[in-house]
Amino acid sequence: MKNILTTCKVLLLIPCFFYAQIGSGHHSFPAQYDADKPITLTGYLIKMEWRNPHVYFYLEVEDGNDIEEWAFEMGSPISMGRLGWNRNSVQVGEILEVEGSLARDGSNLVNASTVLLSESGRRMFAGSSREEEQGQ
Repeated sequence: MKNILTTCKVLLLIPCFFYAQIGSGHHSFPAQYDADKPITLTGYLIKMEWRNPHVYFYLEVEDGNDIEEWAFEMGSPISMGRLGWNRNSVQVGEILEVEGSLARDGSNLVNASTVLLSESGRRMFAGSSREEEQGQ
């Protein structure tokens, strides 16, 4: 009977090990972004998405005569709340100036480090995964 209980306990713990490995599959900053390619962009906010594992927002940015859509990754919803952000911090149509690092794949994707809110003039940290990896 004792062996059966021990076997049952072990079998119940096995899924926990798989879950821990899945959770550690989160991408690292250097795998997706290039710290040697900083960028500052200004544009109109067209969408904000508060979802796990990261908050994303999208800007329309003028490039000469063209308008391009850019995506910006920030920290997790919980970390953004700790930094003073909430779902009403910015509204669609606001002008934002964003500093961050370009994606390695050349897409219009940036890991945001700071966001200047034009309405209030506040500069806010964006919970960059680069800062998390550097322990900042």
